[in-house]
Amino acid sequence: MDSPSGKVKKGVAGRRGGGPKKKSVSRSVKAGLQFPVGRVGRYLKKGRYAQRVGAGAPVYLAAVLEYLAAEVLELAGNAARDNKKNRIIPRHVLLAVRNDEELGKLLAGVTIAHGGVLPNINPVLLPKKSQSQTAAKEPKSPSKGTKSPKKA
Repeated sequence: MDSPSGKVKKGVAGRRGGGPKKKSVSRSVKAGLQFPVGRVGRYLKKGRYAQRVGAGAPVYLAAVLEYLAAEVLELAGNAARDNKKNRIIPRHVLLAVRNDEELGKLLAGVTIAHGGVLPNINPVLLPKKSQSQTAAKEPKSPSKGTKSPKKA
């Protein structure tokens, strides 16, 4: 209990200037996230969304935001690759979001600056197929192309 010098030894929690200071580990690292848990918690408190904020709330919210960001970036990266580009631009983000059903529903009322619109031509505006084009695509007589079945 007592050390020879007469002082009581304390553990890490009640350090009395003795021993090396323990390296701090952020809550983002503990949760295995890239998004800042501490900053999200600060915004939750500062925004006055509720009187009190639990310890798990900013961790959960940061994880959800990170997942959504990763999803959008992955789809936008695919859109950039489809357009033979190495860099994601707002157009690629728009194409990614609008072509995905769930993200499109989530961001239905959102305008993405410099995103443009989805390429879409109303079928009524397309030129009508003429008779010569339709006749050329259909086989003239189906019986000539196939052999007659053998009789037993």
